Amino acid sequence: MSQKLIWLLVFASVISFQANAQNTLHPTSSEYEYPTDPKVAEKLEQWRDQKFGILIHWGIYAVPGIVESWSINNEDWINRKDTTQSYDDYKKWYFGLSEKFNPQGFDPNQWADAADKAGMKYVVFTTKHHDGFNMFDTQFTDYKITNGPFASNPKADVAKYVFDAFREKDMMIGAYYSKPDWHSQYYWWDYRATPDRNVNYDIRKHPWRWKQYVQFTHNQLNEITTNYGDIDILWLDGGWVRPKSTINDEVLSWGAPIPDFDQEINMPKVAETVRANQEGILIVDRTVHGPFENYRTPEQGIPAEMSSDPWESCITLGGAWGFVPNDKFKPSRKVIHLLIEIVAKGGNLLLGVGPTADGLFLPEQISRLEEIGQWLEVNGAGIYDTRAIENFQDDKLYFTQGKAKEMYALMPLAEGEQVGETISWTLNAPKKDSKITILGEKKSLKWKTVDGKTVVSLPKNLQEKFSNSPAIVLTYVSE
Repeated sequence: MSQKLIWLLVFASVISFQANAQNTLHPTSSEYEYPTDPKVAEKLEQWRDQKFGILIHWGIYAVPGIVESWSINNEDWINRKDTTQSYDDYKKWYFGLSEKFNPQGFDPNQWADAADKAGMKYVVFTTKHHDGFNMFDTQFTDYKITNGPFASNPKADVAKYVFDAFREKDMMIGAYYSKPDWHSQYYWWDYRATPDRNVNYDIRKHPWRWKQYVQFTHNQLNEITTNYGDIDILWLDGGWVRPKSTINDEVLSWGAPIPDFDQEINMPKVAETVRANQEGILIVDRTVHGPFENYRTPEQGIPAEMSSDPWESCITLGGAWGFVPNDKFKPSRKVIHLLIEIVAKGGNLLLGVGPTADGLFLPEQISRLEEIGQWLEVNGAGIYDTRAIENFQDDKLYFTQGKAKEMYALMPLAEGEQVGETISWTLNAPKKDSKITILGEKKSLKWKTVDGKTVVSLPKNLQEKFSNSPAIVLTYVSE
């Protein structure tokens, strides 16, 4: 099944070296192809039920507290602070952070507990970002967490312990993996300069070297899907590594140079390998339309319209994906509002939370997650296991529908907003004699239809009770 949609994105702010957002953000894919493999389709619908996940960026970039990987890219939009330091010296310093990354406080159980209390249902963890530093015990490079000062720690094979901790919370497991590897001599070859994010040699002139890179990539993906237990999602980042024939307006919007040749890693073979290891695993080859983009992943923004196709907005809790000092975290109310809008439009929210260099979430991150979870504990029925409907919004109300066809009307409330005596809407009218209740409350509310509008009356005690709530969720049976 193939369907073409054009979504408009509303982008949130992001920290990236004073960069223009278009240089790094993956926009929404404009085309989608639903999987034909029944096991993949089954896994996909299971994932769609989860609605809320956590994306954890963690690597050597946490040591100085800078944005992940991008500072070693030499494109014009990147501004490093020290203008007296040469690019080569900067790269040497950055790659050398592997000798300083010694997270003795690493506590994956703390992460999993915080995510569980937040009401999150799946995790995506960075096994390797673009800088090529591996957070798992790969046997195909020495540039890894198990080969530095952390090597003697019992939890040195970080990915294993992260995945185990989240599995204990019954969460789906996702492995983030960067297709480009800026540390690999088969991608960024020291023989040549590295002017941009792409492979730095002409693949047509050096086919052996590229073949080595493709094999290296396949070997690592085989490791991840063989040695680390059940993996539900393979989340592939770095969408510029792709066949040239798939370059589209979304890719061009990044403003990055486009090589005059394929950066093809043989995705059919990747899929064959990982699905032999993990039956039904979802593959998310971001922005590369077709059978290996099992769901779409707009970044730092929400599409303007609803889509019945599966998608996920990945959005940071703070301003950066990884840990940076003095980051400003979104209020829990803001995250709840994002979640409501995303779910009503048919998507999932993957919230980015970055641990410190010592391997811990900050108290402020944990408190934000707990506040989100407190709201979801009462109102989760309007979020989890729901699907979007055509009339997903009526003024400030959003609507979702449960699997028993029950309807939910979700009304976000701004900080300090007073709850009025009535809540009203025109679309998705209740069935005659239907009971309307607020989630968490036992008593039905009085309602009537006035000039085609549903008007629900709130008693004064409920107006006061919900005066400081991030959102109210009503449930009823619609016509």
